[in-house]
Amino acid sequence: MAASLREMSKSFLRHTSHPNPYIPPAHFLFSRGFSSKLLVKGISFTSTEESLTQAFSPFGKVLDANIVRNKVTNKSKGFGYVTFETEEDAEKALVNMNGKMVDQRVVLVDKAWPDNRKAKNAG
Repeated sequence: MAASLREMSKSFLRHTSHPNPYIPPAHFLFSRGFSSKLLVKGISFTSTEESLTQAFSPFGKVLDANIVRNKVTNKSKGFGYVTFETEEDAEKALVNMNGKMVDQRVVLVDKAWPDNRKAKNAG
């Protein structure tokens, strides 16, 4: 068991090592499958798409800001999505906005994963 764990860790290090020692390890987290769409959690219930766009625009061109709302009451559910023009801009916003204040609330920013439920139900 220990020998197989050692081999797995050696294999992992072999595949994740990079010839440039100045590239931080966090770069590898962002370089695989990163999209330009971010999930923003903890949004204030008084926030608007405009205030979300304004908060994230210092990091690049925001193509879309969408706050998810209740279909019946039209009130915010407390999370939304921000889409940037490039993946690099989204990466900068993710690093710099996670844990920051937007409209008097601390927001948590994460990568937005594609919604595979529609694809699974279609087959």
